[in-house]
Amino acid sequence: MNRAVLRNINRFPEDFMFQLALNEATALKSQFVTSKAGRGGRRKLPYVFTELGVAMLSSVLNSDRAVQMNIFIMRAFVKLREMLATHKDLALKIEELEIEQKKQGHKISDVSDVLKRMLADLTKPKDAIGFQTNP
Repeated sequence: MNRAVLRNINRFPEDFMFQLALNEATALKSQFVTSKAGRGGRRKLPYVFTELGVAMLSSVLNSDRAVQMNIFIMRAFVKLREMLATHKDLALKIEELEIEQKKQGHKISDVSDVLKRMLADLTKPKDAIGFQTNP
């Protein structure tokens, strides 16, 4: 695959494919299933492909297995996009609920203030009704 990609490098601009940095490649490396230094294995940092790069791979790789893997990967991208859209919808709904809750909170606060004023008026001593004689 790497050779096929490098033979068609003009089909893979920066936003389609890039090479991992050493620390990124090390973080992805298996601890148990790797060959020892000097005994083969990966000699260069791996390339990674964006969604557009995966789509472009189908024009470069023609084996049945490559086509099947490309279909699988494209379906995974679609599923991921659907999940992100669902989460975005949920985030918007939650934000709407928070805004509504704040509005209701302000209304409840206003009602509470009115009730406190009414209660304060009830606790004030009232003037006596009628005539009073001064002693």
